[in-house]
Amino acid sequence: MTTPSPGSPRRFVSFGPLIMTLATIMTLGAILQALDVPRRIGLSLYTEQYLAAILAFALGMTFLVAPRFTGRLRILDPVLAFSGFCAAGYVALTYPSIVNELVYRPLDGLIVSLVIGLLTVEAVRRLTGPGLTIIIVMFLAYGALGHLLPFGMTRPILWDRLAIYVVMDTNGLIGLPLMVTASMVFAFIFLGQLLIRSGGSAFFNDLAMALVGRSRGGAAKIAVVSSFLFGSVSGSAVANVAASGGVTLPLMRRAGYKPHMAAAIEALASTGGQLAPPIMGAAAFLMAEFLQISFGTVILAAVIPSLLYYLAIFFYVDAHAAATGMSLPEDVEIRPLRQVLADGWQFVVPFVILIFGLFGLHWRPELAALAAALALAILALFLPYRGKRSRLGDLFRAFPDAGKGMVEIIIISAAAGMVIGVLNISGLSFSLTLSLVAMAEGSLMLLLLIAALVSVVLGMGMPTVGVYVLLASLIGPALVRAGIEPVAAHMFLLYFGMLSMITPPVALASFTAATMAGAEAMKTGWQAFRMGWVAYLIPFVMVFEPGLVMQAEASDIMWQLAGAVAGVWFATGAIYGYLTRHLNIVERTLLAAIALAGILPLSLGWGGYLVNLLAIFAGVALTFRSRLIPSLSGRS
Repeated sequence: MTTPSPGSPRRFVSFGPLIMTLATIMTLGAILQALDVPRRIGLSLYTEQYLAAILAFALGMTFLVAPRFTGRLRILDPVLAFSGFCAAGYVALTYPSIVNELVYRPLDGLIVSLVIGLLTVEAVRRLTGPGLTIIIVMFLAYGALGHLLPFGMTRPILWDRLAIYVVMDTNGLIGLPLMVTASMVFAFIFLGQLLIRSGGSAFFNDLAMALVGRSRGGAAKIAVVSSFLFGSVSGSAVANVAASGGVTLPLMRRAGYKPHMAAAIEALASTGGQLAPPIMGAAAFLMAEFLQISFGTVILAAVIPSLLYYLAIFFYVDAHAAATGMSLPEDVEIRPLRQVLADGWQFVVPFVILIFGLFGLHWRPELAALAAALALAILALFLPYRGKRSRLGDLFRAFPDAGKGMVEIIIISAAAGMVIGVLNISGLSFSLTLSLVAMAEGSLMLLLLIAALVSVVLGMGMPTVGVYVLLASLIGPALVRAGIEPVAAHMFLLYFGMLSMITPPVALASFTAATMAGAEAMKTGWQAFRMGWVAYLIPFVMVFEPGLVMQAEASDIMWQLAGAVAGVWFATGAIYGYLTRHLNIVERTLLAAIALAGILPLSLGWGGYLVNLLAIFAGVALTFRSRLIPSLSGRS
């Protein structure tokens, strides 16, 4: 008999019920906390107690769902799970008394800090790989040894004080990232899982087919639209690829798309879901807390950037289809839009409730999400979609699914809190901000390029939420102090953190799609990079044109949007070599220059408006040259 490979689900089948139970309890606890039930029944709890309890469940599950030991050593995985659960549970139970003694570095506080800290780092390694783990270890090493470096801190930090601070202090592990994740993000993940369990993914696919299925390049456009719809709910690029790619990738292959091309389109479209309102990804909630603004403000700020991102993909797909004649196979069933909406209107209602709760009633995000989830559950029980009605058992599976889906986000948020703790106790954050601001005085563009490069490099193998938290702590203050609008600065970091999912050499979304499509991973990654090249310009435009993140007058917002849309369209033609017709190298070069002028920041006052307007007219004239002046063109 062969030995099962590490991570094989066979080895720990007996832990399945335990994992389901822990995940369900954790989700129920998060819902009760969001509804403020403990306070209503007279149970007064510190927020840190709740966060420690959530971490206890997350650590307990991590070493069961991601085991690493085999043979006689396999007992170590449940031992580590139990140790993490007990250590974080001890903090949850004793925090009201132990919090006043932490300054004296008590033995029990030191022991649980070391256990929680070490197990959190190991949990990150198991769930995300070596990238984020190495970064966390480097920061912890700096906290302990930074005083020995020529550029480090000026005084040493006692190791026991460092351990207690980064784990037990509210500026460390049980701080802002974990608080946002354990409250707001949890509710939205639950809503997303409930939507999947009730048939919402099938509705999104049908809706996408009805909207764009019979247009040119319909198979690829279905992937773009359905990934946008589903991605706004899931908030995870890889999860979006896995969910929607099962339908869209075979469709594109049948339509004639090469495997790497189909995978690149799916990866690009799925990645943008992290920026797509109204739900977005976990990083959006953290942005609201970092900037001390409402989540509704973040949603509004993301509308135009996400629109430009998806337009860049859509324009490319349309140009490719026009040039190659790609279309959806005739035997694919496409239901009429009216019928799709008539059968699935119950999936639209939760989003209406969510948006009305956020903007109309000014509810807390988690409360609005739970209200939407309740409405969805009730409707799904009584209204079938395509003849299939959801059963109570199906909907109940959303509880353990949400809990398991939250484990990685919780662990990453806890680890990010440890990094923030090191930044605070060592003063590195302040020193780095001063250095970067001094650099910006020489060249703001250089600072932006460095921020973009660091975002992409850090994002290689790391989830977007981890990238954003690190950069928001390290580079975000410098961008703001350099004079950039705070919302634009943080959206810049989030945007580039998201793009790391499709940027080689490590592009998780591209590689996942390549595996599903049977394509070469690296070839898919470079294809996605080429197709999404325009998207890499948009964050820079946001910085200089804050109207694109809704931080300007209405007239400026509309003008900047028009120039950006035109610029994205022209740039797509310049890259692909086709818009309304094939373009030669001279036309492509001219169109690229026109595209840049079309989205030129309006720093020239009315002169900027004039440049934008002339660029748009010139681009239209060049694009439709054969129709406007037939005698000058030999091709239509």
